Amino acid sequence: MGTSVIKTLGTVFRPLTGSSGISKIGGKNTGCAARNRRYLSEMALNQIIQTCSTLTDEQLNAEPKSATPESIRTALFHLVTSQQGYLRLLATPLEERLERIPAPPFVELKKLASPNGEALLALARGQSNLPIKAQLQTMDGFLVELWVVMLQIINHATEHREQIKSMLSALEVTLPDIDGWSYREFNGTLIPIKKENKG
Repeated sequence: MGTSVIKTLGTVFRPLTGSSGISKIGGKNTGCAARNRRYLSEMALNQIIQTCSTLTDEQLNAEPKSATPESIRTALFHLVTSQQGYLRLLATPLEERLERIPAPPFVELKKLASPNGEALLALARGQSNLPIKAQLQTMDGFLVELWVVMLQIINHATEHREQIKSMLSALEVTLPDIDGWSYREFNGTLIPIKKENKG
């Protein structure tokens, strides 16, 4: 990734925390960019889960006809549980994160995704009561800024949603509409211009 692109991404997400260490997510410094990215990400994940819930076990476990080594089941499970892991990184002390949480049953993924998504959206809106710090400690011995984690959450979700869509397409399953235009239609911010009647 080029330096200019990295600087641009940093400009969008760095204001998520101020020099005081207090979260500014959802404040005037961020505008609506970070919030809209999170809204879009959660809407897209729910659409993906809904589509995958209609598949048979054979389809969920099918070996993909691509370079992707995972099945739909594995990729979707990874996507949802990773979101849970990112939320724990944001809000849970390192000592507690060292205790592994049991993997949920596959049928419970939607129930798991919803509260995690709502918590991340509250964070993006600046309405979270979670004890968020400006710098976070990872389990493998690094300190990372909050805006970097938020950027990773969005990029990671985008990568695996497209991976799942590719496998759904190979199974000739109708794909959910999860692009930015669909999101704008969903939240009513894509407004058609009324043509003047010249007659």
